[in-house]
Amino acid sequence: MKQIVVSLFLITGFLLQAQSIDYNTKKGYAANGYDVVSYFEGMSQEGSKEISTQYDGINYKFSSQEHLEQFKASPKKFIPQYGGYCAYAVAVSGKKVSINPETYEIRDGKLYLFYNTGKTNTLELWLKESPQDLKSKADKNWEKIKNE
Repeated sequence: MKQIVVSLFLITGFLLQAQSIDYNTKKGYAANGYDVVSYFEGMSQEGSKEISTQYDGINYKFSSQEHLEQFKASPKKFIPQYGGYCAYAVAVSGKKVSINPETYEIRDGKLYLFYNTGKTNTLELWLKESPQDLKSKADKNWEKIKNE
């Protein structure tokens, strides 16, 4: 009986760990504290600590109560792809790279964030190259690195 309990404990622990995804939580929040719902309205807007929630163990801030309610009603719709890391870097190098929360794209109803500092704007590179091919590469690479 003791072996069964220990085995179940180990299996449950493995499954929980296998399901966890590494999210980019710079500044303690997804999308560096920007309101993930605002992106779907065509703008990048900083969220407020006073209007925040947690989903899947990750903190999210919002610019309005309405956005918070929209997120709560359908959180998976608004969560950034690839854990909120730079989509281009995930595609090209299979690496998790921080983002500039004001550099983003909504494609096929999903939020993609990008690195943009100095002369390197990976959204421009993403758009110059084939976004559909890059997305396919990023999807494959993300499966390999999402739990690291």
